Amino acid sequence: MDAKDIEFFRKYLNQMLDEILRKGEETIEDMVESPEVYADPADRATAESDRSFTLRLRDRERKLIKKIQQTLHRIDDGSFGICEECGEDISVERLKARPVTTLCINCKSRQEEEEQVRGE
Repeated sequence: MDAKDIEFFRKYLNQMLDEILRKGEETIEDMVESPEVYADPADRATAESDRSFTLRLRDRERKLIKKIQQTLHRIDDGSFGICEECGEDISVERLKARPVTTLCINCKSRQEEEEQVRGE
C-alpha cells in the first residue's frame, strides 16, 4: 500500500472518529435538556423506546471508537493493511469497506465458517 492510500485511510478514520464523537455530544445534549411531558402514555413509551435505541447505537459507536483508535495506531506502527492471521496484504477494496478490519477476506471467511461449525 502506498503513502497516498495510507493518508486516505488516516483521514477517513479521523473523520469517522470526529463524526461519532459529534453524535455522542448531541445525544448527551438532547438527554440533558428539560424532560418532555407526555399527555399520552403511548407517546412516552415511544419516546423512551427511541431513546433506548439511540443509546444502543451510541454504545456500538463507543466500541467502534476503540477499533478506530487501534487502527490509527496500526497506521502509525506500519502494520495497517496486513492480515494478523496470514501476514498477507489486505486488499484496499476490503479496507475501504471495513477500514478497521485486521483480517484479509480469506482469513475472515475461514473464521466465520469455523464459528458456524462451532455454533457461535
